[in-house]
This record gives sequence, C-alpha cells and structure tokens, in this order.
Amino acid sequence: MERINRLTLENGLRLVHHEDTSTQMVALNIVYDVGARDEHPDHTGFAHLFEHLMFGGSRHIPDYDTPLQLAGGENNAWTNNDITNYYLTVPKANVETGFWLESDRMLGLDFSEHSLEVQRGVVMEEFKQRCLNQPYGDVGHLLRPLAYKVHPYRWPTIGKELSHIAQATLDEVRTFFYRHYAPNNAVLAVTGNISWKETVRLTQKWFGDIPRREVPARQLAQEPTQDEERRLEVKRPVPVDALFMAFHMCRRDEPDYYAFDILSDLLANGRSSRLNQRLVQERKLFSNIDAYISGTRDAGLLQISGRPSVGVSLEEAEDAIWAELDLLRNETIDERELEKVKNKFESTYIFGNINYLNVATNLAWFELTGQAEDINQEVPKYRAITVNRLREVSHQAFRRENGAVLQYRKQD
Repeated sequence: MERINRLTLENGLRLVHHEDTSTQMVALNIVYDVGARDEHPDHTGFAHLFEHLMFGGSRHIPDYDTPLQLAGGENNAWTNNDITNYYLTVPKANVETGFWLESDRMLGLDFSEHSLEVQRGVVMEEFKQRCLNQPYGDVGHLLRPLAYKVHPYRWPTIGKELSHIAQATLDEVRTFFYRHYAPNNAVLAVTGNISWKETVRLTQKWFGDIPRREVPARQLAQEPTQDEERRLEVKRPVPVDALFMAFHMCRRDEPDYYAFDILSDLLANGRSSRLNQRLVQERKLFSNIDAYISGTRDAGLLQISGRPSVGVSLEEAEDAIWAELDLLRNETIDERELEKVKNKFESTYIFGNINYLNVATNLAWFELTGQAEDINQEVPKYRAITVNRLREVSHQAFRRENGAVLQYRKQD
C-alpha cells in the first residue's frame, strides 16, 4: 500500500492516514489498547461493557447515533481480549461530524447511573443469550480456563461471570475509563476521500486538546509451559455431541504465527482442506469441522472443533483428528498444497484491503502493534513459511501434553 501518512499529537494520540479518491466516503477507526486481558479477575467484562457505554452519551453529546445518521454515516464497534475497536463511515462532505463524535467520547462519557443501568442490562442480556441459553454457548467459559491457568486469556471477552457485570459500580466504571480510554493509549486511522492536510487539521482541532492520562504499565501473568494433557467432559441439553481441542501457540508478533495460521488453513479452510475432505466428505465421521487460531497478541491457541456424525463416538472422532495431526507432524507437506493455501490467503488479504474501511481497521491495528506499514508485510511473511518449518511447528504444537480437550456430550 502506497503513501501512509502519520503524526503523533502532543497528547500522545497516534494518527495514520491513507487517501483513497475512488470513494466518496471517509472512514475513522479508533483502536484503544485495552481488552479483556486488562481486567481484574474479579471484575471481568468491563472492556466489553465499555463497547456499549461509549454509545450511551458523551460529555457534550447525549445521543451518539442520531447526529451520525443525520450525516449519512454508519458505525459499529467490537472488543476482544486485546483491544477495543470503534469505527464509523461518513460521506466526505460531512466528515467533521465523525471527528466531533469520536473526540467527545474520548474526552469523557456521560457517566450516570441511568446510562450504566441501561447498558449493563443490554450486556447482561447478551451474556444470557450467547452463553447461557444457546447450545454450546459456554464453550469459551470451559475451554479457556482449561488451556490457561494464570494468563487473563482464561476468561472470554464477555466476562467470566454474569455477576461481574451485574455488580459493576459507577466508580469502578469511571476509573476503568480514565485508566485506559486515553489519547496516549489509542490510534486513529483515517482513510477514504480526505487529504492528509485536512485530516491533520480536523484531528488537531477535535482531538488536540484532550489531555493525556496516566495509563498503567501492563504487567500480565505469563502462562507457564503446559506439561500434561488437560481434559474435561461435560453433559448439556444440546442436539448432538461436540468435540473441542486447543493447542498452545506463539504470540502474534512471532514468525511462527504465520506457520500456525497456515496449519489451521491446511486443516480446515475450504472443502478441499484435510479435515473437511477426509473426515467429513470421505469417511463421514463429522457433520462439520473447523480449525482456527485465536490471533491474540500474547501466546494464543490453535483450536479445532467439530460435531461427529450420528453413530460416531467422541472417542472415535478424536482419534481420527489425532491421526491427521500425526500426519502433519511426521510427513512432509506437498509444496502444491502449501502454495494453494498461500495463494488463497494472498487473494483474500489483497481484495479485503481494497475496501477503505478495512484499510482503516488494519492500519490502526498495525500501528498499534508496530507500524502501519506492516500492512504490506503480511503476504511476504506468509510466503516465507516453508514445508520444513510447518513440520517443525506441527511437531512442537500437536502433542497431547500441549493440548486441552473438551468433550461436550449430549445429555441423555
């Protein structure tokens, strides 16, 4: 990607920009360097709660959505264990509305018992729907603490327990905000039909006076190396049995991250992938199966999940997966199979970054974790992975003592 501009304001806000005159729209993406891993173990779900509170009114703007909609814009947000991400798109003629809205909620929220009560109710209902009242909804609450013993990845973004959100006080919420939602803890990416000069002017005008805040240094417990297999079996009122497996992998910023991503694609990305072709289509042991990596900044997980076909036991299904993993460990992957996976990734990545909003999201992420220009290095990093390295990583990762297995059984 050509011509990425950047500026750091005096208050620490990092600004990155890429102009795209092929659209009449502008995207603003703000990523805050705070996620579920920054929560206290007894007060989880706060980062996700803030994803909702940030739409509940800010210091000078009681209603976020209406002004943006009147300007022809759209917005959304998402949270994970590492970051909280907010984005909006707006026609270029009304772009200042976007800067005004985003800067005011960075300045301060309208902290009130009413706003907290409303958003807390929304989050609690989401927790009930997604985790308590949905088949397999508690998998994250079961598999994560099985795989992680000390690192805060051991709880999902939505929170460890419903009570943590139910009991959140206004003082706790206010403290969490001023500790993490600061210009010096954020990156603003602006893309689309707007010049660099105009972007700097509007950013200085609307964000320049927001004061820096004391952001505490992150001191996370480091997960010790797992040395024996961990297993859990549960019975729930679900339609069919399911199997969930997790293997420890490296951090997002290590070279082997790309090897793990390729391994997950070799296993289950598309109909011709190994697990889909052999275990679903040919042997019909599974009705569906998937493999994916968590993509977390700290050491993550490569996960495999599947639902055995009718009449196939979880034991038989698990043995079949282990057999496939042993092939990855012990046999050389065909160069053509690897090339196909790399080509698929490259096309998906390049086409994805044609869209100005995707570019904004990616620029913000790469600037936060390194530098925005890293957006251009993802494909070369994937291309650099060899079949020999894949076998080495497989040998290291797909060991029983590195795995956590959750057998999720249908209740009789």
